[in-house]
Amino acid sequence: MAVLGYHKMPPADRRLRVAVLAAGRKTGAVVARALCAAGFAVRAIVRDAARATDAPAEAELVVAPDAASQAEACAGMDSVVSCAPGEASVALLSALAPPLPHLVLLGSTRRWTAWPDHRAATVIALEHAFAAIGSPGVLLYPSMIYGAGGENNVRRIAALARFGLVPLPKGGRSLIQPVHAEDVARAVVAAVQRRVCHANPIVLAGPEPVSYAHFVRAVAAAAGRRAAIVPVPLAAAFALGAIISALPGLPRVRRAEIRRLVEDKAFDISPARTLLGFDPMPLEEGLARTFGHGGTV
Repeated sequence: MAVLGYHKMPPADRRLRVAVLAAGRKTGAVVARALCAAGFAVRAIVRDAARATDAPAEAELVVAPDAASQAEACAGMDSVVSCAPGEASVALLSALAPPLPHLVLLGSTRRWTAWPDHRAATVIALEHAFAAIGSPGVLLYPSMIYGAGGENNVRRIAALARFGLVPLPKGGRSLIQPVHAEDVARAVVAAVQRRVCHANPIVLAGPEPVSYAHFVRAVAAAAGRRAAIVPVPLAAAFALGAIISALPGLPRVRRAEIRRLVEDKAFDISPARTLLGFDPMPLEEGLARTFGHGGTV
């Protein structure tokens, strides 16, 4: 994949101004904090004040409930980073007025699932909208994100590991390549600093794929627990998921999530390494940060 080019660099005598959508919680807040730490003048845009719980104090906070007001908040920015869902990013692209800023839009590797999936459809729609306006920036597709406050992927696994047994279809042999939120944030900072413009999505994932069974055991170990994997047929996993979801105090497990457990989710991150200097931390290091230093759980 070739770099299309770099967005025009603003004058060197002032700080770059960056608007971040969905900057108040989860990965968006981690991204906004990383941009502030890198010296950018950050405008944190949230849909309502209740979604601003983790927005960085040094950022300018703007409450913008719809695409029109969000586009207005992005006016005059050198870069716009969207950590919002795909449909919200599509609506923003339709509302932005020229000249367009440099764009960094987060999608998801779920885009390549073989199953019918609403989130995948919105990411594909984002690709089309991004191409239609001339791709003035870059699409970044993280795999499963962990390590940000409010991201519940590892929290739910840790909750199940309390029982010592975790049922998994195919015995958890399918591959997964989770990425820490801090690594996603560093990639976003690099994309803004380098003003990268690229036609094709760039995947952000962990340094190497691991089996889902390995991932579950690693999460349990980081949480100070041990978990044995119980192989179950997919139909039995659906039934167990329904039972678990109905019990108070246990995480909800959706049927679609169970179905995706039998998909391999392994990705080539060499484009991210080349274009963004991406160097993700190993899984065990990321989990140690998550559980040992005020992370998700």
